Amino acid sequence: MRFYFALFMVLMLFFSCSDKNKSQIDVSNINVDFLIERFEEDFYNANKESLSDVKQKYPYLFPYSLTDSIALSKINDAQERELYNETKKVYENVTNLNKDLTSLFKHVKYYYPSFESPKVITMLSNIDYDNRVIYADSLLLISLDAYLGKTHRFYSDFPNYIKETNTENHIVVDVANAIIDSQMPTSMQRRFVDKIVYEGKKAYLLNSYLPYVSEAIKMGYSLEKLNWAKMHEEQIWMYFIEKNLLFDTNSKLSQRFIDNAPFSKFYTAEDKATPGRIGVWLGWQIVTSYMQHNDVSLQELLKKDSEEIFNKSKYKPKK
Repeated sequence: MRFYFALFMVLMLFFSCSDKNKSQIDVSNINVDFLIERFEEDFYNANKESLSDVKQKYPYLFPYSLTDSIALSKINDAQERELYNETKKVYENVTNLNKDLTSLFKHVKYYYPSFESPKVITMLSNIDYDNRVIYADSLLLISLDAYLGKTHRFYSDFPNYIKETNTENHIVVDVANAIIDSQMPTSMQRRFVDKIVYEGKKAYLLNSYLPYVSEAIKMGYSLEKLNWAKMHEEQIWMYFIEKNLLFDTNSKLSQRFIDNAPFSKFYTAEDKATPGRIGVWLGWQIVTSYMQHNDVSLQELLKKDSEEIFNKSKYKPKK
């Protein structure tokens, strides 16, 4: 019995490693060159005499409306100082961020050799959740005050599904998603199946760029929510089939199953146990199945019609 148990464990390890290697590539020889400049450090440590140097270094962060008097008022404001000090406690240095972004940029460059690493600027945005990462080709702005940890008192009024992503681990996910948004062609298709496959493409691309990041973090789920999705994959799929939702063009389906939300809306007593964006997660499974059954590059995948992906995916939910 010990022999068979040991053999079983070896085989499990072998197959798990094989599966893992499929989504992980060697980027050790890919070079990326970028610096992280800390605007919040320079700005909140500036005074009347040195402010001009900060403005010269970061001209794009000083719109005409931000006069010197307003800037100095912000620097000396008690609430602004508290936000800066709390952020500094978490991000005394950005060693981990540098490591995460290096891995991300290398993976992006592997798939898109023309990719150039952007100039990275960290800053504070008064916890502007909707704009905590801004990517514009050569420039990447990251608002560190939106990533102080899900238990931080600054987020006490935030819903739990938002708090789940207010962590350092989610910075690289948001950066990757911002890059992906710039790479993905816009879709105007209205059918629900087209929408979830489109989101599935993005999730598959995210997984390719961040192979070492957990599924839960990539989806913005707690482990409990991710486990719920995996355990109920077949029931989710059957619900969409039985309710004839796949080819429905009702825009409310996006609100129920694709948009960021505390839970998905099946209109059952179990709804609050579900994760939001379950259509995105299911689309990821469909696109993954398609890539497993078709010899297609990542770049070709993005150009494929959603109907072709769906029809050739041979998707079967796990029971």
